[in-house]
Amino acid sequence: MPIYEYESVDSENTCEKCASRFEVIQALGEAPLTVCPECGGRIRKVISWCRAAVVETSPEHAKVEQQIREYEKQGMWSHAAELADTHSEKIKDRDLKMRALDDYEKAGYKAETLEKHISKDDE
Repeated sequence: MPIYEYESVDSENTCEKCASRFEVIQALGEAPLTVCPECGGRIRKVISWCRAAVVETSPEHAKVEQQIREYEKQGMWSHAAELADTHSEKIKDRDLKMRALDDYEKAGYKAETLEKHISKDDE
């Protein structure tokens, strides 16, 4: 069942629930609410931003991810780290950068030598 957002029509006469947007789970065929379930004040359904749960990745990124996993599976930590590090810089992916740092450590590099790879924004 979909989740719909509602907000108060009259911003001065609201309760705590409808003073800001709130969500309601309703069936597709169910009529939209017109009054707040708490205070009975007038409300309207709001068109909200779609938050997709599916993230599409480029074929290049999928290929790089597969290669990194293969290197990690084989225990080739420095290869995995270098590929992840290079690709994270290209696509500006903080999580991939942290994975690269983890792989560098598994390859035997000391954490102190890796600190230069972490920018101030990552901390």
